[in-house]
Amino acid sequence: MIFYKSEEEIELIRQSALILGQAHGEIASLIKEGVSTKELDKRAEEFIKDLNAVPSFKNYNGFPYSLCISVNSTVVHGMPSDYVLNDGDIISVDAGVKYKGFHSDSAYTHAVGNVSDEVKALLKATEESLYVGIEKAVVGARMGDVSHAIQQHAESKGYSVVRELVGHGIGKDLHESPEVPNYGKRGQGVKLQEGLVLAIEPMINLGTRHIVQEDDGWTIRTRDNKPSAHFEHTVVVRKDKAEILTTFKFIEQAKK
Repeated sequence: MIFYKSEEEIELIRQSALILGQAHGEIASLIKEGVSTKELDKRAEEFIKDLNAVPSFKNYNGFPYSLCISVNSTVVHGMPSDYVLNDGDIISVDAGVKYKGFHSDSAYTHAVGNVSDEVKALLKATEESLYVGIEKAVVGARMGDVSHAIQQHAESKGYSVVRELVGHGIGKDLHESPEVPNYGKRGQGVKLQEGLVLAIEPMINLGTRHIVQEDDGWTIRTRDNKPSAHFEHTVVVRKDKAEILTTFKFIEQAKK
């Protein structure tokens, strides 16, 4: 069942997304060598709660943290820990906020210190593939148009696209229908209509697309242990151009 959102509901998601964007900015300001991923998680939870919102991920299907923090070859669903960030690491911070009954969801992969040119290029191409996909999220298009655009951009740069994990609808529930794959064929899949709110989230690998799940039941990493990047926005399908509800503005300000 697909739930299309009213303008009033979209406004609540927009408010949720603003809090989320601010939380991302707060975390971005703390990311540096010597900081543990558990410290970042603790601060995110405090920050979100201080703004009268709830971390969407905390206790979701038993997940014990507010952030998914995925370092280097971890693709997604990495668990905050005592791991201390090192020069040359990359760290994907995936977060969700529930505010006034509605969720928002976004992710950003950060470089820590001096990251290799090869990995910088992966981050750039992954973020580009997110925006290429968003461009296709317009009324009358098909989900496959979004998926194909992401896949085509990433693969044209020589990277591989994770297939087992997908984006999703979002609203009153963190994960709603429909799924948003990062690979696919143009002209196929659900027809996009006004008011459909989607979390679009390319997960792109430097090496093989194949992944494995760790014994903790959550952490997903690349099978070949090569780096993976992840960027995500919550967007609403509109007639001529998708509206991006989440923002990386506060992350970019923190990095200056």
